[in-house]
Amino acid sequence: MSALEPQVVGAVVLYRLYDVGYEIDLERALDFLATSPEEREALRLKLERRRRAEAQAIRIKNPPVTISLGAEQFEAAERRYDARVSARIFDFGVISLRLRCEIPGPLAWSAFAAYGDSAELSGAAKAPFDRRIRELTDRIAPAIVRPQIAPVSEDYVVYRIARLENSAGAALPASIVRELDVAPLLLNEDRPISEQARKELLPHWFSYYPDDLSIITWNTALVLDPVAGESDAQLILEFANAQLLELRYYDALLDAELPRMYDRIANARKGPGALLGRRYAPLLTALQTLVADSTEIVERTQNALKVTDDIFLARVYGAALELFRERAWRAGIDHKLGIIHQTYAMLNAESMAVRNEVLEITVILLIFIEIVLALVLGH
Repeated sequence: MSALEPQVVGAVVLYRLYDVGYEIDLERALDFLATSPEEREALRLKLERRRRAEAQAIRIKNPPVTISLGAEQFEAAERRYDARVSARIFDFGVISLRLRCEIPGPLAWSAFAAYGDSAELSGAAKAPFDRRIRELTDRIAPAIVRPQIAPVSEDYVVYRIARLENSAGAALPASIVRELDVAPLLLNEDRPISEQARKELLPHWFSYYPDDLSIITWNTALVLDPVAGESDAQLILEFANAQLLELRYYDALLDAELPRMYDRIANARKGPGALLGRRYAPLLTALQTLVADSTEIVERTQNALKVTDDIFLARVYGAALELFRERAWRAGIDHKLGIIHQTYAMLNAESMAVRNEVLEITVILLIFIEIVLALVLGH
């Protein structure tokens, strides 16, 4: 270890986000999360403080509920990790679980990179995460609309550094990180990478004050901030991951629905009700519901957070959405919804055509019967 290698004080925060239902009533969830009226009021006050703190730069239409869930221990790479568990509950049906593992005293940069191995930690944390999400969803189940834990989840790791210091314990500026090799930490690379790869894979560096820095990648981020507690950059990244999860979930849902839709059309054409043009009625209702639900939840998710007058946070948020390919996911969903819209219009037109034909035949039959009756009665 070089004598000039900085020491790191901070934590590794593991995130796993789950889609647990169509919607979560946060007011009802508070009732099930609090064990007493006093605890419920404390949670509400915490929520109000967060709402006021975010009013300056971050607008959250319906602020999520954050709750502590106690301690957790797990092992990774023959090392035991002691973590504090918390959850953030979003009204659009997502729950973000967090395991915060404090760094055991100041660690040299190279030792910190080994301690925070994202692949090892994420794999080892899967079992406690899955157990905790089941316990939490059981606890607030009455507050969840259409409860179901989706098979799609999202993982993210934030290296939350509170302080960089030299061997004498004096604070170092954030700019020192530019002299370090961050690839082993953020990209989980054991070998040195080329300068070209570094520029392509680590282009998003953001700093506002001399003592803060955020570097974000697809599944990891380094957030250096001396302010105690969760930083705004962490909140932004958590929201962006929640939005990504919803886009991935509804993209997969529509992917699975399209083949089923074609099968149901084929079966409906063979089924009863053809003469009355009602064979597509259940399918049309199902398609209309699917389009309405998908459009509503995606729009609600996309509009859940707005960064207003803070250019720094807006850049972080924009870079995260770009990294997560938000536009591509959204375009894919819009394309699939467009296919369903066209199919709905086609089936509806076909049903209308059948009903018009039946009506025309009925009118012709009535006229024929009337003529026959007139001839018979005339004789």
